[in-house]
Amino acid sequence: QVQVVESGGGLVQAGGSLRLSCAAPGRTFRSYAMGWFRQAPGKEREFVAGISWSGGSTYYADSVKGRFTISRDNAKNTVYLQMNSLKPEDTAVYYCAASHSWTVVTTTSEYDYWGQGTQVTVSS
Repeated sequence: QVQVVESGGGLVQAGGSLRLSCAAPGRTFRSYAMGWFRQAPGKEREFVAGISWSGGSTYYADSVKGRFTISRDNAKNTVYLQMNSLKPEDTAVYYCAASHSWTVVTTTSEYDYWGQGTQVTVSS
């Protein structure tokens, strides 16, 4: 079992930035692909960004490409989501997830462990 804990959410004005962190303690962290998803009220959970176990491959949803950056530090068992140029439509609960896959995966069913989520609110 892998415990995944997100932090860093909050309230920010449109055009601002936030950095989310996701800690997954344990020696096996580096063997998991990691991803960020988000879910707005009344909507399904959607893929935001993913990163392979080594950090060598990343993938982004079109809606965040060029604004968000996913990265990981395997020495710290942590993955990050840097969010710039935030828009009101980015408002959602953001979830971090871990997958047994070695490569980047983009669907919820491919992830095995999930965090509780952190709220991001972007005001206009």
